[in-house]
Amino acid sequence: MPRLALVTAIAAAGLDDDLPILLDACTRAGIDTQVRAWDDPSVAWGRFDAALLRSPWDYVDRLPEFIDWCTRVSAQSRLINPLPVVRWNTDKHYLADLAARGVAVVPTRFVEPDAEPLPVLQGFLAAHAEAAEFVVKPAVGAGSRDAQRYSREQEFAAANHIARLLDAERSVMLQPYLSSVDHDGETALMFLAGTFSHAIRKGPLLRPDEGPTSHLFAAEAITARTPRDDERALAERVIAAAKEQLRLQTPLLYARVDLIRDGEGEPCLLELELCEPSLFLAHGGDSADRLAALLADALATNASAA
Repeated sequence: MPRLALVTAIAAAGLDDDLPILLDACTRAGIDTQVRAWDDPSVAWGRFDAALLRSPWDYVDRLPEFIDWCTRVSAQSRLINPLPVVRWNTDKHYLADLAARGVAVVPTRFVEPDAEPLPVLQGFLAAHAEAAEFVVKPAVGAGSRDAQRYSREQEFAAANHIARLLDAERSVMLQPYLSSVDHDGETALMFLAGTFSHAIRKGPLLRPDEGPTSHLFAAEAITARTPRDDERALAERVIAAAKEQLRLQTPLLYARVDLIRDGEGEPCLLELELCEPSLFLAHGGDSADRLAALLADALATNASAA
């Protein structure tokens, strides 16, 4: 029987709602599946035929260590999604790559650690005079940690936030706050092996005058959603552009595309999650069983190639 590790983190124990659903589905698919934390030094990863990244959500504070771990595991087992994808997708500079390929992306200015925060911020605000509010967040981040929403009148507070991140040698993202999220929320579309599976609505996460979450991730209000045709079309374009960027020969086992609508009502990409996304399997019908079947096929392919 093939052996599969579902990879979490010690800090995320009990927080991943997908894990029990996927464990049950893998059992039905005949896969010997165990949940293991990436930062547990006692785990012998070579004993597993594959390691599926699910909730290693503390990597944002330990990215070099996490990438080193992914590199070691890739040499001992099959990492899903694979190492080159993880390297690219754990840093949101990937948005610039996708924008260069013609994908509609939320306007983003990256600020690097050698920059002067206030002049850069003032330049960004001048370039987006229509934006009443804006967002400051790190380029390596997850779950809205260290992300905050500001009004234009909070320029100096925002500059201090940027400075704190830069002083910690973290690149920063500046984006206009798109107010459509306050009533429409975000649309997250899940793809399994390159094929659309299901979608959910996320309620707004960043509240005015509310500091960044102190938890591993911000609490989310999730409901099932049927995506509109233009959202589906953009999400499929995002998946295709990522495949081109990464020069992939086959579709990725899983992906999540987070979309939001701009001031003109057009969908644009907020985030593409290829490393450790929640897949909201509870809202996806038989999605857990379909994912388990794909895993069983992948593990069988591994065995026949060995």
